[in-house]
Amino acid sequence: MKKITTMIVALTCLVPSLSMAAGGDIAAGKAKAAVCAACHGAAGISAIPMYPNLAGQKEMYLVNALKAYKAGQRTGGMAPVMAGQAMALSDADINNVAAYFSSLK
Repeated sequence: MKKITTMIVALTCLVPSLSMAAGGDIAAGKAKAAVCAACHGAAGISAIPMYPNLAGQKEMYLVNALKAYKAGQRTGGMAPVMAGQAMALSDADINNVAAYFSSLK
């Protein structure tokens, strides 16, 4: 029981810091995301079924996905294209782009 309580306390302390880790600049993200429009649509809604919608995605999901593409950890069908795009982004750019797309509905 003591281990479970310790784990719950540790996770409670960790979760708020994870949710605040990104916190990007939406305006800067919008400017940086212009290149994303070719596949994911101007407002983050793709007109092409094989490309996912980015509008309204959770910010940390987008941050983690872009960082995984950049690190070569995602290997799906479009991974080479996404890895190339992600390589051109700094960590701040990734946070900003994620903030922008997560702000869209």
